[in-house]
Amino acid sequence: MAQTRRRRQTKHRGNAAGVVESRGRTGRAPTAAEKRGEVRAAGKGKRADRYDRPPTWRGSFWRGLAMAVAMVALAVLLTHKPGIAFGLFPFVLAIYTVVSFYTDQWMYRRRLRSKAREGKALPR
Repeated sequence: MAQTRRRRQTKHRGNAAGVVESRGRTGRAPTAAEKRGEVRAAGKGKRADRYDRPPTWRGSFWRGLAMAVAMVALAVLLTHKPGIAFGLFPFVLAIYTVVSFYTDQWMYRRRLRSKAREGKALPR
């Protein structure tokens, strides 16, 4: 029996050469800033600002906590002894926090040195 429902058309169709051409932008019209590309440039500035801030123990603690939880989960899966894994949790948390902080500090100072060499001052 033939299909009674009409099949839904796709938005992209191939041309005679087999190349698929998209329909283009169908939503709202881009603003003047979007046309000039200023919106994308602002996103890059946020990332640069994040790298220009000095490291904190709080940020290092949260990264260390995430890694310690992952390490405990891995230890429980591999050893099947949750008591040992949870016993190591505070030690692993402390080690990861300290290593994370000093690694961030080293990278921050390296960035400061490279900016000073380029002659750029960091915004405060």
